[in-house]
Amino acid sequence: MNTGAFLLGLAATAAAALVVLLVAFAVGVRTGRHRGVDVAWGLAFAAVALTGYALSAGHGDDGRRLLATALVLVWGLRLSAHLWWRARGAPEDPRYAAMLSRAPEGPARTRYALRIVYLLQAALVWFVALPVLAAQYTDRPPGALAWAGTALWAVGVFFEAVGDRQLARFKADPGNRGAVMDRGLWRYTRHPNYFGDACVWWGLYLLAADTPAGAAFVLSPLLMTYLLAFGSGKPMLERRMGAHRPGWAEYAARTSGFLPLPPRRTPREPRTPRTPQPPSSPRSPR
Repeated sequence: MNTGAFLLGLAATAAAALVVLLVAFAVGVRTGRHRGVDVAWGLAFAAVALTGYALSAGHGDDGRRLLATALVLVWGLRLSAHLWWRARGAPEDPRYAAMLSRAPEGPARTRYALRIVYLLQAALVWFVALPVLAAQYTDRPPGALAWAGTALWAVGVFFEAVGDRQLARFKADPGNRGAVMDRGLWRYTRHPNYFGDACVWWGLYLLAADTPAGAAFVLSPLLMTYLLAFGSGKPMLERRMGAHRPGWAEYAARTSGFLPLPPRRTPREPRTPRTPQPPSSPRSPR
């Protein structure tokens, strides 16, 4: 790896992430809603990947550069498009409303939003994407570990895309208003999209991990996984769901919190008796 070229890539990708989040900040101030930062999240990763791809030309293997860039673009653009569609005409996200309520209204709140929401997310984008940049500057073609990472990335995108689609269809049915989604992938994990996101970033890490320089960036997927499972992802969402969604406690009691696992049996789902039943006996209600 060319150290000087890689350092230039680090600076340029940091600038790319910052530009996307600053544009999102300007839009948020103009509209009075900061939930658009979620749309900018995927776009910022796409900008980082494209910047790294352009600057790594002549320094990294072309196949690995193209693979890493394409995987980030597919993931980031799909996520941004999904979040944009979901947020159309919606009020401020309760997460950001609660976060920004800690600052007084007026210019102080605007500056607080810039620091805590936008600049922090720009830094996170850059840090989490470091393995992608390392892969782009790696001068050897993809090996078995890189292809294993691609397969793990595909598992992650499947969980994210299918989980999002299943939830959207569930919420579009008026008969499900106020109900807890417990079907499809949501039967096996309370957060298929967060689990999928973790798989995506561990997969992208494996794309770089077959070299010592790339393997050194293991903190990037570790941080993303921590945020999803223990930070601003799962815990914050579950506190809100537990407070406002009837049936959430029962769902949480039987459903894995992160890793997809078979549903646990609860007192409301008694284990089927081991003794044989006559063929004409009705099934026990569930």
